[in-house]
Amino acid sequence: MTPHFDQLVAEAESVSVDGWEFSWLDGRATEQRPSWGYQRLLGERLAGVQAALDIQTGGGEVLAGAGVLPPLMVATESWPPNVAKATRLLHPKGAVVVADPDEPPLPFGDEAFDLVTSRHPVTVWWAEIARVLRPGGAYFSQQVGPASVFELVEYFLGPQPEEVRRGRHPDDAVAAAAAAGLEVVDLRSERLRTEFHDIGAVIYFLRKVIWMVPGFTVHQYRDRLRELHERIGREGPFVANTARFLIEARKPGR
Repeated sequence: MTPHFDQLVAEAESVSVDGWEFSWLDGRATEQRPSWGYQRLLGERLAGVQAALDIQTGGGEVLAGAGVLPPLMVATESWPPNVAKATRLLHPKGAVVVADPDEPPLPFGDEAFDLVTSRHPVTVWWAEIARVLRPGGAYFSQQVGPASVFELVEYFLGPQPEEVRRGRHPDDAVAAAAAAGLEVVDLRSERLRTEFHDIGAVIYFLRKVIWMVPGFTVHQYRDRLRELHERIGREGPFVANTARFLIEARKPGR
């Protein structure tokens, strides 16, 4: 028997959204993963450097699972609950977690790191990344691409203008990297299938990924949520397309 709408809503509203792992969605939503395997590639790069910086680390889950960390490993995060979670997870592995507002400047000296990484950054301050990289160092990042999960965004917000749909385009990242003096040495992009199997999964996702539907609350969108709950009951999972791209950019050596 399908759980009642109010039961699903209450459950999804009460669960913690701290950190950056989505295990609560197991069995309730599925997301196709990019073919390149970011965490594996991250581990390979971390193994070859002496000093690395992970920007916007979330709860530290991705970095913690990447394998052996370099002798100097620093992670930054802006949201206090995530700072605390990342500290608990990464300190035993020898990494330092720094609370940082995700605005320039980065709280580090020039040419401090061999490698700068970030998975799904909200913003990318390319000039700052270039500044803290040593000559020959690299920036390695998996990012959200254009119009990602916009089937869900537009269900709540209506059709979005083309300039919004085009935001986060990989071509713009390449241009911004070049403007900061970095050379892009790898760029890959994919569109992937995401399915939401119940309305609780939708609510949890929008509570956690807060920029998808800014200011989202169940109270504000209750009627649309109920309509979507009924639609899922009739037609099956709500399907959206996720956009991801992988970018690696190198700072020229001296």
